[in-house]
Amino acid sequence: MSSQQATPETDSDSESERSPQQRRLEAKQARARTAEDEQSGPKSTEDRVHLKVFRYDPDVEEKQEPRFDDFQVPQEQSMSVLDALIYARDNFDSALTFRHSCRMAICGSDGFFINGRQRLGCQTQITDLDEPIRVEPLAHMPVIKDLVVDMEDFYEQMESVEPYFQTNDLPEGELEEQQQSRENREKIKKASHCIQCGCCTSSCNIVQGDDQYLGPAAIVNGYRFYMDEREGEELREHRLEILEQAHGVWGCQTQFSCTTVCPRDIPITEEIQEMKRESIKNDIKFW
Repeated sequence: MSSQQATPETDSDSESERSPQQRRLEAKQARARTAEDEQSGPKSTEDRVHLKVFRYDPDVEEKQEPRFDDFQVPQEQSMSVLDALIYARDNFDSALTFRHSCRMAICGSDGFFINGRQRLGCQTQITDLDEPIRVEPLAHMPVIKDLVVDMEDFYEQMESVEPYFQTNDLPEGELEEQQQSRENREKIKKASHCIQCGCCTSSCNIVQGDDQYLGPAAIVNGYRFYMDEREGEELREHRLEILEQAHGVWGCQTQFSCTTVCPRDIPITEEIQEMKRESIKNDIKFW
């Protein structure tokens, strides 16, 4: 009785016969099948979140017309909107474009218009929102691609208030500190927490109608330095002149939308009104 049998081809032999290009294409097709199964297969609505994401790409002819794409993302515990967007990009559409960095509500790069309100994607929990979760770029800013907006004007507004410490009264000693009282530090502490996310400026109706308006973020940064007791008196007057211009603090109509959407809980409207009072006091001096 012959013991000779056909030897089946091993996985390693089959692997060696396929070219690197074939293996790459097979892996790509497998990933595509997995993504398709996740998108269209039977799923429980309890463990999926429905995203409607704004899409626009001026460099691709068939994508130049703005639209919304739908994504069914597996919901995980403590998932944020940014987490869901990252999953959609990494698993369903690698062309989906948005900004993000620290994921800790510090960098301010992931400001979006989520369910009709300006929010940070990393700070906004999926469980706090009604579905479908509609994610759009920040309003009042030109859209570059998908959720990415052009913030050049925003940064120019910030720079126009000279948001850096200036003084003409430095300590005499080379290593001596220029001290600040605890009370003064508390006064400007909240304003110094601005992360320049642009949410407040995007929420402001005045910004939409007046492209010269400094905007709430720039005014708050000006407030932070104007109220710093270490800044020189002449420089404070110079900064006040910047802030009280026709398109400065007097453009604010006290709608509180900026305060409502601020992710760092800065009392923006209140601080803008305080700068108005400073302007009035400066104009009615009797000495």
